[in-house]
Amino acid sequence: MKVLVPIKRVIDYNVKARVKADNSDVDLTNVKMALNPFCEIAIEEAIRLKEAGTATEVIAVTIGAKASQEQLRTALALGADKAIHIETDEKLESLHVAKLLAKIVEQEAPELVILGKQSIDSDNNQTGQMLAALTGRGQGTFASKVDIANGTVNVTREVDGGLQTVVLKLPAVVTTDLRLNEPRYASLPNIMKAKRKPLEVIAADSLGVDLTPRIELVAVHEPAKRSGGIIVDDVAQLVDLLKTQAKVI
Repeated sequence: MKVLVPIKRVIDYNVKARVKADNSDVDLTNVKMALNPFCEIAIEEAIRLKEAGTATEVIAVTIGAKASQEQLRTALALGADKAIHIETDEKLESLHVAKLLAKIVEQEAPELVILGKQSIDSDNNQTGQMLAALTGRGQGTFASKVDIANGTVNVTREVDGGLQTVVLKLPAVVTTDLRLNEPRYASLPNIMKAKRKPLEVIAADSLGVDLTPRIELVAVHEPAKRSGGIIVDDVAQLVDLLKTQAKVI
Protein backbone atom coordinates (compact mmCIF):
# COMPACT_ATOMS: atom_id res chain seq x y z
CA MET A 1 0.00 0.00 0.00
CA LYS A 2 1.32 3.41 -0.99
CA VAL A 3 0.83 6.28 1.48
CA LEU A 4 1.04 9.95 0.47
CA VAL A 5 1.77 12.49 3.22
CA PRO A 6 1.36 16.21 2.38
CA ILE A 7 3.42 18.43 4.71
CA LYS A 8 3.86 22.17 5.22
CA ARG A 9 6.65 24.58 6.16
CA VAL A 10 5.56 26.91 8.98
CA ILE A 11 7.04 29.18 11.63
CA ASP A 12 8.51 27.07 14.43
CA TYR A 13 5.91 26.76 17.20
CA ASN A 14 8.49 27.99 19.76
CA VAL A 15 8.89 31.30 17.90
CA LYS A 16 6.64 34.29 18.60
CA ALA A 17 5.21 35.51 15.30
CA ARG A 18 5.77 39.19 14.46
CA VAL A 19 3.62 41.41 12.27
CA LYS A 20 5.16 43.64 9.61
CA ALA A 21 5.27 47.37 10.40
CA ASP A 22 2.71 48.11 7.67
CA ASN A 23 0.37 45.35 8.93
CA SER A 24 0.43 43.72 5.50
CA ASP A 25 1.39 40.23 6.71
CA VAL A 26 3.42 38.20 9.19
CA ASP A 27 7.14 39.06 9.17
CA LEU A 28 9.21 36.00 8.20
CA THR A 29 12.59 37.78 8.11
CA ASN A 30 15.23 35.68 9.94
CA VAL A 31 12.48 33.54 11.49
CA LYS A 32 13.14 29.87 12.22
CA MET A 33 10.93 27.66 10.08
CA ALA A 34 9.97 24.06 10.81
CA LEU A 35 7.72 21.18 9.88
CA ASN A 36 4.12 21.77 10.91
CA PRO A 37 3.50 19.73 14.13
CA PHE A 38 0.36 18.06 12.75
CA CYS A 39 2.36 17.07 9.66
CA GLU A 40 4.97 15.43 11.91
CA ILE A 41 2.18 13.29 13.38
CA ALA A 42 1.01 12.34 9.88
CA ILE A 43 4.54 11.35 8.83
CA GLU A 44 4.97 9.32 12.02
CA GLU A 45 1.71 7.44 11.45
CA ALA A 46 2.66 6.64 7.84
CA ILE A 47 6.06 5.33 8.96
CA ARG A 48 4.44 3.17 11.64
CA LEU A 49 2.16 1.69 8.99
CA LYS A 50 5.22 0.83 6.94
CA GLU A 51 7.04 -0.66 9.93
CA ALA A 52 3.97 -2.80 10.65
CA GLY A 53 4.05 -4.10 7.07
CA THR A 54 0.75 -2.43 6.15
CA ALA A 55 2.34 0.21 3.90
CA THR A 56 5.02 -0.46 1.31
CA GLU A 57 5.99 3.11 0.39
CA VAL A 58 5.71 6.51 2.08
CA ILE A 59 5.85 9.62 -0.12
CA ALA A 60 6.11 13.11 1.37
CA VAL A 61 4.90 16.06 -0.71
CA THR A 62 4.99 19.79 -0.07
CA ILE A 63 4.06 22.95 -1.93
CA GLY A 64 6.02 26.18 -1.69
CA ALA A 65 9.27 27.98 -2.38
CA LYS A 66 12.61 26.21 -2.78
CA ALA A 67 13.29 26.54 0.94
CA SER A 68 10.46 24.05 1.58
CA GLN A 69 12.83 21.27 0.54
CA GLU A 70 14.36 21.56 4.01
CA GLN A 71 11.14 20.17 5.51
CA LEU A 72 10.98 17.45 2.86
CA ARG A 73 14.49 16.36 3.86
CA THR A 74 13.27 16.24 7.45
CA ALA A 75 10.43 13.95 6.40
CA LEU A 76 12.89 11.76 4.51
CA ALA A 77 15.13 11.60 7.59
CA LEU A 78 12.14 10.53 9.68
CA GLY A 79 11.55 7.60 7.34
CA ALA A 80 9.73 8.66 4.15
CA ASP A 81 10.98 6.84 1.04
CA LYS A 82 10.82 9.70 -1.44
CA ALA A 83 9.67 13.31 -1.67
CA ILE A 84 7.88 15.52 -4.17
CA HIS A 85 8.25 19.29 -4.16
CA ILE A 86 5.64 21.34 -6.03
CA GLU A 87 7.60 24.55 -6.40
CA THR A 88 5.91 27.94 -6.42
CA ASP A 89 6.50 31.34 -4.84
CA GLU A 90 2.79 32.19 -4.92
CA LYS A 91 0.87 32.66 -1.68
CA LEU A 92 -1.60 29.80 -1.89
CA GLU A 93 -5.04 29.29 -0.39
CA SER A 94 -6.42 25.98 0.89
CA LEU A 95 -8.33 25.30 -2.33
CA HIS A 96 -5.19 25.88 -4.43
CA VAL A 97 -3.26 23.45 -2.24
CA ALA A 98 -6.01 20.82 -2.44
CA LYS A 99 -6.18 21.08 -6.24
CA LEU A 100 -2.40 20.73 -6.59
CA LEU A 101 -2.40 17.75 -4.22
CA ALA A 102 -5.25 16.19 -6.23
CA LYS A 103 -2.94 16.22 -9.27
CA ILE A 104 -0.27 14.37 -7.28
CA VAL A 105 -2.87 11.87 -6.04
CA GLU A 106 -3.85 11.26 -9.67
CA GLN A 107 -0.17 10.82 -10.60
CA GLU A 108 0.92 8.59 -7.70
CA ALA A 109 -2.39 6.75 -7.02
CA PRO A 110 -1.81 6.21 -3.27
CA GLU A 111 -4.27 4.00 -1.38
CA LEU A 112 -4.09 6.34 1.62
CA VAL A 113 -3.47 10.08 1.93
CA ILE A 114 -2.72 11.10 5.51
CA LEU A 115 -2.12 14.72 6.48
CA GLY A 116 -2.33 17.02 9.47
CA LYS A 117 -5.80 18.33 10.28
CA GLN A 118 -4.51 21.93 10.07
CA SER A 119 -1.37 24.05 9.93
CA ILE A 120 -0.42 26.22 12.88
CA ASP A 121 0.03 29.35 10.75
CA SER A 122 -3.33 29.76 8.99
CA ASP A 123 -5.35 27.28 11.14
CA ASN A 124 -7.84 26.85 8.30
CA ASN A 125 -8.49 23.11 8.73
CA GLN A 126 -9.71 22.83 5.13
CA THR A 127 -7.19 21.13 2.86
CA GLY A 128 -7.87 17.51 3.84
CA GLN A 129 -11.62 17.86 3.41
CA MET A 130 -11.24 19.66 0.08
CA LEU A 131 -8.80 17.04 -1.18
CA ALA A 132 -11.21 14.23 -0.31
CA ALA A 133 -14.01 15.99 -2.19
CA LEU A 134 -11.85 16.68 -5.26
CA THR A 135 -10.60 13.09 -5.46
CA GLY A 136 -13.92 11.44 -4.59
CA ARG A 137 -12.43 9.58 -1.60
CA GLY A 138 -13.91 8.87 1.79
CA GLN A 139 -12.54 11.03 4.58
CA GLY A 140 -11.81 10.49 8.27
CA THR A 141 -10.91 13.73 10.03
CA PHE A 142 -9.28 14.45 13.42
CA ALA A 143 -8.03 10.88 13.78
CA SER A 144 -6.85 9.79 17.24
CA LYS A 145 -6.47 6.15 16.12
CA VAL A 146 -6.08 4.53 12.70
CA ASP A 147 -6.50 0.80 11.96
CA ILE A 148 -6.22 -0.67 8.46
CA ALA A 149 -7.39 -4.16 7.50
CA ASN A 150 -9.14 -5.93 4.63
CA GLY A 151 -9.25 -2.92 2.34
CA THR A 152 -10.79 -0.60 4.92
CA VAL A 153 -9.47 1.97 7.38
CA ASN A 154 -11.09 2.46 10.78
CA VAL A 155 -10.65 6.04 12.01
CA THR A 156 -11.40 6.83 15.64
CA ARG A 157 -12.28 10.51 16.11
CA GLU A 158 -12.66 12.59 19.24
CA VAL A 159 -16.05 14.33 19.23
CA ASP A 160 -17.95 16.34 21.84
CA GLY A 161 -19.80 13.29 23.16
CA GLY A 162 -16.76 10.98 23.33
CA LEU A 163 -15.23 8.82 20.60
CA GLN A 164 -16.63 8.10 17.14
CA THR A 165 -15.30 5.44 14.76
CA VAL A 166 -15.86 5.72 11.01
CA VAL A 167 -15.08 2.92 8.57
CA LEU A 168 -13.76 4.00 5.17
CA LYS A 169 -13.12 1.95 2.08
CA LEU A 170 -9.67 2.45 0.60
CA PRO A 171 -8.55 4.64 -1.10
CA ALA A 172 -9.23 7.29 1.53
CA VAL A 173 -8.07 10.58 3.05
CA VAL A 174 -7.29 10.83 6.79
CA THR A 175 -6.38 13.94 8.79
CA THR A 176 -4.52 13.59 12.08
CA ASP A 177 -5.22 14.97 15.54
CA LEU A 178 -2.66 15.61 18.28
CA ARG A 179 -3.30 12.41 20.24
CA LEU A 180 -2.76 10.01 17.35
CA ASN A 181 0.91 9.38 18.19
CA GLU A 182 4.17 10.83 19.50
CA PRO A 183 6.49 11.76 16.60
CA ARG A 184 10.03 10.42 16.68
CA TYR A 185 13.27 12.38 16.32
CA ALA A 186 15.44 11.94 13.25
CA SER A 187 18.74 10.20 14.01
CA LEU A 188 22.02 11.47 12.57
CA PRO A 189 22.52 8.42 10.30
CA ASN A 190 19.00 8.87 8.90
CA ILE A 191 19.63 12.59 8.34
CA MET A 192 22.68 11.65 6.26
CA LYS A 193 20.73 8.97 4.36
CA ALA A 194 17.97 11.49 3.59
CA LYS A 195 20.37 13.46 1.40
CA ARG A 196 20.55 10.50 -0.99
CA LYS A 197 16.83 9.77 -1.16
CA PRO A 198 14.97 10.89 -4.31
CA LEU A 199 13.36 14.34 -4.30
CA GLU A 200 11.32 15.22 -7.38
CA VAL A 201 10.68 18.88 -8.18
CA ILE A 202 7.56 19.84 -10.15
CA ALA A 203 6.69 23.39 -11.19
CA ALA A 204 3.22 24.29 -9.93
CA ASP A 205 2.45 26.00 -13.24
CA SER A 206 2.91 22.70 -15.09
CA LEU A 207 0.01 21.04 -13.28
CA GLY A 208 -2.67 23.15 -14.93
CA VAL A 209 -4.18 24.57 -11.74
CA ASP A 210 -5.50 28.14 -11.66
CA LEU A 211 -3.66 29.80 -8.75
CA THR A 212 -5.49 33.14 -9.00
CA PRO A 213 -6.21 34.43 -5.45
CA ARG A 214 -9.84 34.28 -4.34
CA ILE A 215 -9.29 35.85 -0.94
CA GLU A 216 -7.91 39.33 -0.27
CA LEU A 217 -5.75 39.80 2.83
CA VAL A 218 -6.74 43.21 4.16
CA ALA A 219 -4.50 43.52 7.22
CA VAL A 220 -2.78 41.55 9.97
CA HIS A 221 -2.76 42.72 13.59
CA GLU A 222 -1.36 41.27 16.79
CA PRO A 223 -3.92 40.21 19.43
CA ALA A 224 -4.84 42.90 21.95
CA LYS A 225 -2.71 42.73 25.07
CA ARG A 226 -4.51 41.44 28.12
CA SER A 227 -4.69 43.70 31.14
CA GLY A 228 -3.50 42.47 34.51
CA GLY A 229 -5.91 40.92 36.98
CA ILE A 230 -6.93 42.36 40.36
CA ILE A 231 -7.18 40.86 43.83
CA VAL A 232 -10.52 41.29 45.61
CA ASP A 233 -10.98 41.52 49.36
CA ASP A 234 -14.09 39.38 49.66
CA VAL A 235 -16.90 37.63 47.78
CA ALA A 236 -19.13 40.70 47.94
CA GLN A 237 -16.57 42.78 46.04
CA LEU A 238 -16.11 39.99 43.49
CA VAL A 239 -19.85 39.82 42.84
CA ASP A 240 -20.04 43.61 42.56
CA LEU A 241 -17.21 43.70 39.97
CA LEU A 242 -18.80 40.88 37.96
CA LYS A 243 -21.98 42.94 37.81
CA THR A 244 -20.59 46.42 37.22
CA GLN A 245 -17.35 45.85 35.24
CA ALA A 246 -17.46 42.41 33.63
CA LYS A 247 -21.27 42.55 33.32
CA VAL A 248 -21.56 38.78 33.25
CA ILE A 249 -24.18 38.53 35.98
